[in-house]
Amino acid sequence: MLTWLIVLPVLVAVLAAVRLLRRRRTRHAFRWLLLTNLALLAGAGVVLATALAGSAQASAQAAASGGVNGSALIGAAIAVAGASIGAAIAVAYTGAAALAALSERPEMFGRAIVIVGLAEGIAVYGLVVAILLIGKA
Repeated sequence: MLTWLIVLPVLVAVLAAVRLLRRRRTRHAFRWLLLTNLALLAGAGVVLATALAGSAQASAQAAASGGVNGSALIGAAIAVAGASIGAAIAVAYTGAAALAALSERPEMFGRAIVIVGLAEGIAVYGLVVAILLIGKA
């Protein structure tokens, strides 16, 4: 609940600043955009600090009661998210190149599938790391 009390004013300020920026067509629009981004970054930092403090309290309570460590769960989520984003970028480029190669030489289908499959393997590595982290919790 405390997080929403912090996030909501930040979102309102960002939306108001973006609305003002859309009306301005001057040279100062870049400065306003920079200030808006800095305010958003500060707000995100506050939300992150609040979430981590709550996670630290929850993990301390969970450790006392023998429950799951919240930091390991956050680490697992970051591992899966990062690996998935990396795999998506890799598949986008290798898939496009594989389709271009297949349009010229259809006999390269097997090689193209292997290369795209290797790019998808990045997501599997992130999932394995997440499972290991959850197992340690």
